[in-house]
Amino acid sequence: MEIIISNSSDKPIYEQIAMQIKSLIMNGTLFAGEALPSMRALAKDLHISVITVQRAYEDLTRDGFIETVSGKGSFVASPNKEFIQEEQLRIAEELLEKVAIIGRTHGISYEQMANILKLFFEE
Repeated sequence: MEIIISNSSDKPIYEQIAMQIKSLIMNGTLFAGEALPSMRALAKDLHISVITVQRAYEDLTRDGFIETVSGKGSFVASPNKEFIQEEQLRIAEELLEKVAIIGRTHGISYEQMANILKLFFEE
């Protein structure tokens, strides 16, 4: 599992880790029951604090993506397709809000923006 941390990102490191692990789970790279690296091992690999990895794992557990078994480690949870779809919809809404702001700010019509979205969606 490869996690890439960007110091220039506006997102906190724990959020970058959580987002990348979510992505690996949702695209099938990581599958249900697969063990994740221990918090210490991942912290050492990324040269960051264990507390940062702990926060990412806590967020992933809260969101239902991983399960942590005391003394055994953290594992990819069985997929909850409805939750995963809801998570993706939330991400899409955030991105579309940014697109709408850009369109309104720069005088780009709704029709032009909708055509662009349609083009990307059908690609």
